[in-house]
Amino acid sequence: MRALAASAIAVTAIASAAFARGLAVASNTVEPAATAAQPPPQTGSLSLEQVVTRLQRRYDATRSLRASFSEELSSPGGMKRTRTGTVSFRKGGRMRWEFGEPRVETIVSDGQTVYDYEPDLNQVVEVPVSKALKTSATAFLLGLGNLKRDFKAALPADPPADGLVHLALSPKGGGDQMELGLDPQNYNIVKFKLTDQVGNVTELRFRDIQTNLALEDSLFRFAVPPDADIVQPGQQ
Repeated sequence: MRALAASAIAVTAIASAAFARGLAVASNTVEPAATAAQPPPQTGSLSLEQVVTRLQRRYDATRSLRASFSEELSSPGGMKRTRTGTVSFRKGGRMRWEFGEPRVETIVSDGQTVYDYEPDLNQVVEVPVSKALKTSATAFLLGLGNLKRDFKAALPADPPADGLVHLALSPKGGGDQMELGLDPQNYNIVKFKLTDQVGNVTELRFRDIQTNLALEDSLFRFAVPPDADIVQPGQQ
């Protein structure tokens, strides 16, 4: 059993839920993040409140989503690892990730349980969705948190020159730091960056995004292979 399996699920849940549940952002002014060098109140012509409000409007109208993605994982002193795949979401906590080589993996949530299947290990890790809600980041992005209550938000002082609108989120109680890269035309999340407390970084880039598709329930069901080992972290 790999100790990292559960944390991998949590990271994926955070990223996927940004689409699946929509960002339940408060429509009033968001508290700027307090930092040693406070970012300016505006980046370009957009204020922090405008970015948050536009993002809220976009995801209020998003019921489902399908996209292709690339994933890059890096750690202090370690080598970068990359994968590509496809992902589907539907409101209600449903998601399906299909990762390709070099490490094939399928992650499915039916709204109650998250299943992480790795064929090379012949192993399925099962984690209740409720367990993934123990961090404010996951709770918020699953639609069960609140940006104003749980996070300090900021427009990064020196965002990448990639043409996207960037929004940084810092949990008020401490925890993983997030940065979203938003398409300025439609406010789709096209980049998602998560930095944990020891410096590990997960970055996802989404493309070919399609929203409000009719996605069947069967897409979000997972049947455990009959000969696979089942791991339930915390119940061993």
